[in-house]
Amino acid sequence: MRWNEMSKERQFVMLTLISTEIALTATAVVDLWFRPRDLIRGRKELWWPAIFVQPVGPVAYLVWGRGRRSPE
Repeated sequence: MRWNEMSKERQFVMLTLISTEIALTATAVVDLWFRPRDLIRGRKELWWPAIFVQPVGPVAYLVWGRGRRSPE
């Protein structure tokens, strides 16, 4: 189905889902980039490709991949 053939409601839903997916992926990428290795569950090198498996990769990293930050 082409974009201009979709109803306005379906276009709105698609844009919402796409925006959410981009935001989750960007958040996961930034977090993985700056988070120290000792605060990541598993190997950092393996999380990089996993993040780009849509739509579950970024969610999996944000839920299970991040370790707890130590209190400062």
